[in-house]
Formats: sequence, C-alpha cells, structure tokens
Amino acid sequence: MRILLLAATLLSSPALAQAERAAIGTGVSASDRANSAERPIRFAATAPADGVLVIPMAGASDLSHVPTALRAAVTDAVATAGFKAAADKTLSLYGVGGYHRIVLIGVPAGQLDAAALADFGGRAAQETRDNRQPVAILAGTLASTATDPAAHVALGASLGQYRFDKLKSSADAPAVQPLTIVAARGEASFTRDHAGIADGARMARDLITLPSNAKTPDSFVAAVRAQFAGVPNVRITVLDEAEMRKRNMGSILSVSAGSRHPARMMIVEYRGAGDAAPLALVGKGITFDSGGISLKPGAGMGAMKGDMAGAAAVMGGVYAAARRGARANVVGIAALAENMPGGNASRPGDVVRTMNGQTIEIISTDAEGRMVLADANQYAIERYKPAALVNIATLTGAVITALGDDYAGLFARDEALATRVQRAATASGEAVWRLPLHPSYAKDMESPIADIANGASGSGPGAGRGAHFIEFLTPKPTPWAHLDIAGVDGADESLPTVPKGARGFGVRLFDALVRDFEQ
Repeated sequence: MRILLLAATLLSSPALAQAERAAIGTGVSASDRANSAERPIRFAATAPADGVLVIPMAGASDLSHVPTALRAAVTDAVATAGFKAAADKTLSLYGVGGYHRIVLIGVPAGQLDAAALADFGGRAAQETRDNRQPVAILAGTLASTATDPAAHVALGASLGQYRFDKLKSSADAPAVQPLTIVAARGEASFTRDHAGIADGARMARDLITLPSNAKTPDSFVAAVRAQFAGVPNVRITVLDEAEMRKRNMGSILSVSAGSRHPARMMIVEYRGAGDAAPLALVGKGITFDSGGISLKPGAGMGAMKGDMAGAAAVMGGVYAAARRGARANVVGIAALAENMPGGNASRPGDVVRTMNGQTIEIISTDAEGRMVLADANQYAIERYKPAALVNIATLTGAVITALGDDYAGLFARDEALATRVQRAATASGEAVWRLPLHPSYAKDMESPIADIANGASGSGPGAGRGAHFIEFLTPKPTPWAHLDIAGVDGADESLPTVPKGARGFGVRLFDALVRDFEQ
C-alpha cells in the first residue's frame, strides 16, 4: 500500500504535471543531430591550380574575368554550347586546364550592385554543392558600385550553401573542402560587416524550417537566446502570460488561449547609438497556425509551421546589426503564440481588449497574426518611444494573389519611412511593392460592438484590410510601416542566394534598413 501511495504521490506531483504539460508533442526529440557543416569561406589573392573554379561572364564574348591560359578552351566551349552567359545561367567544363570542373556563371553587364554580387556568389555555391573538391570563385575583377565587392560575393556564397538536414536519421556527408573567394581584398569587410547577416539568415531559416512538434514560443526564445550569447550591447527580455495579463494584453493572449504552449513576447534590445530613439522591428511569431476555431482546410496546413517567419526575420535582422556593431539603436520584438482549437480557445464573436484599452471583435480566429502584432506594437511604442516601427508578418493569402512570390507587400502611413524601406529592399535584393491603405478599409472593418473587427465579411482587399487593422491599433504619430511576406517566405525552387525552402526573407532588408538609420 505504501508503494502504491508513493507512486500515486509521484505521479500527481505538481512538478511532474508541469513537466508533462511543457513537453512538445511526444516529448521525444525527432533528432539530436545538428545540421551538417557547410564549406568554410576563405579568401585568397590568387586562384588555385586545381579543384573547381567558378568564373563570372557578362555575355558570351566577355573573357575579362577568364584567366589567360583558359581563354581558348572557354571560347570554344561557349561557342559549341551556344552559351549566352545571361544572368544566373551556367555552363560547366570538365578536365580543362588541370581543373576538375570549371563553372561559367552569367552576371549582368556593367557595374554590379551588392544584390547582383551576392546572387553570383550564391549561385556559385549552389552549383558546386556536390563537388568534393575545393571551390574557388573569381571575384577580384568584378566592377561594382559596392565597396569591397568580394565581400558581397562571399555573403551570397554563405547564403547559397545553406542546408537543413538535422532531422534525417542519416545524411550523405556533404563536401567540407573550403570555398575560396579569389580577390585582393574583402575578407575583413566580410567578417566585420556581412558574416553576421549570413548567420542571422541561417538562424531564421532554421527556425522557419523546424516542424512545430519541435517549436513552441518557449523553444523559439531558447534558440534565439543561444544565438545571441556573447554578443555585446544586447539585452533580452521575455514577457510571460502572467506579465502580459498585468499589462492587459488581451489580444495576443486571445490567440494562445486554446494552446497548451503559452504565449511569449520576446524583446531584444541592441544599443549602438547612445540615447537615440530606436528603430523598432516587430514580427508575427505564430509557431503553428491551425486557424483556431476557424479551422483551416487540411490541405497545406503543414506549411503553417512557418507562420513565425516574421518574428524569425526580426531576430535575424537585429542579430546582424549587433554582430557588426551598428551605430544605431534597435529593438526587435517577436510576438509569439500557437493558434490551436482547444477547449479555452477564442471564438468568433468574442471581444478582447488590447494593451492600450482599444477593443477588437473577433470575426475569424484565423486572423490571428494581426492580433499578436496589435499588443506588440502598443508595447513597443509605450516602452521604447521608437523613431519608427516596422512590422513584418506572413499575414494574408491575399498578398500572394496580388504580388505572387516576387514581392513582399509594403504598407505605410509615413512617406519618409516607406522610402527608407524601399531603399533597403533595393539594396538587399529583397523586393517590396507599395500597396495602398485606402480609407474605405476603415468602413470594411467596422464593428457594431467594439472599436474594430479583425476581419470583414465577403471578398475584398484582404491584405489592405489586415494592414489597416494593424495601423488602426498602432498609436500615432509614430512612423509605421508593414511588410506582408506571405508570398515570399519560402522558395518553391532555388533562387541564387536561397536553396529551395525557407528564405529568411527580411533579414537582409532589415540589415540594410538599420544601416539607413545609423548615426
């Protein structure tokens, strides 16, 4: 009897019950492995005499980057294959000039900007991924509008060779021979200014790709904490649900109400500019979106593991700024929750209160991203009084209908901030397209019983209505902009700097935006 009583006591202990509630899924990790190592990036002033050599070409007749000893062979190969050397197109030669393989990659003619340089480096890394030999990329003769062009080529190569294979029980051993950027200079610039961007994007892609039985608000926080460990001038604060209740954050709490994994609001502050007002970056972090009571269709629901891509981009962008010691103050906020149809889940028709007292009628529990951003924006403005605030979120399917997978939708109530975001998009190669905030959206989102509804009946401009909702609940006069990245968070086929899968869209854009705010 004593043994049975002892067993019953142990099984019902509060600590054990709490541990069981905190377990993710089965409580058994799908894998204890890390992603396989990527090629180390090196720099050298001269090209090696063997291995794999990558050569840029701006058109079929451009031999300016081709070593003299290889020009005859390259000319013959280009003519035989009818290779036009158009941008991002490739041609391979084998067993020529002592090299195992020579890869010709088309680049735009004329002065290359930073994005084009990175595209060249990324394509080079992807094209040579399966070669076991060392790889060398000729970058020293590229004409560019960017300072230290070889550093941008190295950034692209680092981004392009990303892989996620940690969940495979066994994986083919990847090539580990170095990838060398052949140029007289650029290593110091890459290490100081660009390596952190690649690492920030890698973190974001890892988080997005990770399945939701291994990803909750708490595990997101833990992963980001680990990434920032040792980075100077950084302070991390995490609000739990008890703290959010004290602050009347009913909007974000309404999203997590049906989940056994509580919401979190993660704040990462980087200070590099004294007492200057910070740039606030606020991202949607839904670690899984079932739609809640307004349940999504089953087809494609698995992709909702990536509904925290905005929060991941924010954390990656702040990390990049902190790693290079940006002369700016930046606050990154990840509004984290899991949207599930549990017994305590929010219902359509419920009314909830935001931090500053405004109220929301829930029309659809599947319009949850805007809900978590509302409280996060209000907190950011009250606590940090930022110079500007930018949201990023996989917010609406409507933006995909409007812009496909070529652009993120940009909404803004401040023209100067919109211009800065567009400038950062161009510099980073992460494209945006400005969309309107039409006055009619306010009428569409009216509620008879609350200050605003989180949705509207019938078809219409879903991306614009979602942006209006966020803008309505974001206190004025703070300059505000919003990026809807639902169409660009993933790549169905490889892009120059993005292997097929999660893009980590926003990390490079935010790095460029922070540079625009530097003092």
